Amino acid sequence: MSALGGMRVALLEARMPEELAALVRRHGGEPCSAPAVREERVAGAAAVRDLLERASREAAPVLVFSSGVGVAALFAESRAMGRDGDLREVLRRATAVCRGPKPVAALRREGVEVPVRVRAPYTTAELLEALAGLGVDGRFTIIVHYGERNTPLVEAVAARGARVHELLLYVWRLPEDLEPLRRLVADIVDGQVGAVVFTSQIQARHLFHVAASMERADALRDALRSRAVVTAVGPTCARALAALGIPPHVVPDNPKMGSMLTALADHVSRTRLSPQPPTGAPL
Repeated sequence: MSALGGMRVALLEARMPEELAALVRRHGGEPCSAPAVREERVAGAAAVRDLLERASREAAPVLVFSSGVGVAALFAESRAMGRDGDLREVLRRATAVCRGPKPVAALRREGVEVPVRVRAPYTTAELLEALAGLGVDGRFTIIVHYGERNTPLVEAVAARGARVHELLLYVWRLPEDLEPLRRLVADIVDGQVGAVVFTSQIQARHLFHVAASMERADALRDALRSRAVVTAVGPTCARALAALGIPPHVVPDNPKMGSMLTALADHVSRTRLSPQPPTGAPL
């Protein structure tokens, strides 16, 4: 029998749904996709112009990138203003710090090498650890956020004496069409889903937002606790799920999609093979 044995696996990923669905099929599962997040660019021309003006006067700024989307948005805004060269000059003098492989890949596509990379599992704690090795006291430190403001990061960096400049070029929104998420909530509550895979914390918050609008948040929480295998891609996502009252059953050591699906398949296989209690015995 294949590892997932035909289990229906709910996916909330919006950016790479087909890739994740293919991984589920590879392990013998049936993917059920209901994207939970829409990334919306915000008007950033004025913010990027101000950033470039200020950074041009700094000898050794620090740039912190939290996502590949943020990198792409920064270059897109700079090009739209005809200031791509100014951005590259800032990056030439700056120390770039990347949280995870996606911003590293996005910068490499622009021909920019990254001197400082955050170690796995790429949480705020590891990012602050990397910054501690640089020494940010008194330095102009640009934080290019992911789809929302990372307040703990900003406060911690400012407390170390950095002159913090924040840039938020896109935001996380709910999908325009909520019907797939509503159907998914109903299917989870009805026991029609064997596992739910979360690849970001915002997916969990959005799923429960939709469930609350249906007056089914408590029923969803109960179902995820008792009838589905909850899987988180990494510790940040796992903490968000725990805060919602559903500590995940599966968190891979390596916070990547492939490792996550392998860990889920291993968990399901072990559960299937473990001895079952006799009828009427306490679980």
